[in-house]
Amino acid sequence: MTSISTLTVEPEQFRSLMSTFPTGVAIVTTGAFEGEPSGLTVSSVSSVSLDPPTLLVCLNNKSRTLSEVLANGTFAVNLLHEGGQGAAKLFASGERDRFDRVEWENATTFAGPHLVNDAHSIADCRVSRTLSMGDHQVIFGEIFRVEQQSPEHTAPLLYGMRRFSAWPTAA
Repeated sequence: MTSISTLTVEPEQFRSLMSTFPTGVAIVTTGAFEGEPSGLTVSSVSSVSLDPPTLLVCLNNKSRTLSEVLANGTFAVNLLHEGGQGAAKLFASGERDRFDRVEWENATTFAGPHLVNDAHSIADCRVSRTLSMGDHQVIFGEIFRVEQQSPEHTAPLLYGMRRFSAWPTAA
């Protein structure tokens, strides 16, 4: 008899399962004042707490962005709007010149570069806790600044069933 505690699924089964759960798309960024900016596309963003305002992101252990987030202690979560699909693909590609191919801004009050043409909202966070889970790190970020773009760019970009879509607009 097989014990439930020893059962597992293959990574492709897990990917297939999660592809059926549509989610928002974000780009996590960090750095740029101490050196080169770093960033990657994620769909693993979740609210955690209202007091203090905290969210979490999950980053691959092999990611340069994870190393930079941990070294800097800060990161920005750029929540993409429907026009940000190109940036989502670019930052998922790992291309070295990705920051040369998008418009971004940075300031000493930012936790990481803000993707001004691709994000409808941006949360600047400081790392408050980390948790190792398999091949990823769960990064908890306490939000210290929020920036929201103008209303015409608020239809969030979604990803599910292995394709991009936008949140439907009201009739």
